[in-house]
Amino acid sequence: MLWTIAVILIVLWVLGLVSSYTMGGLIHVLLVIAVIVVLVNIISGRRG
Repeated sequence: MLWTIAVILIVLWVLGLVSSYTMGGLIHVLLVIAVIVVLVNIISGRRG
């Protein structure tokens, strides 16, 4: 489970690097943060 989360975060980080050159980096960073928050809520919900 931890490996899956790590891979997802790495992929999102790479996408953030690519998009910072092609489109608004701030918008993509906010989207990545939103996705991370959703993942954390899902994981914490399953444990709880």
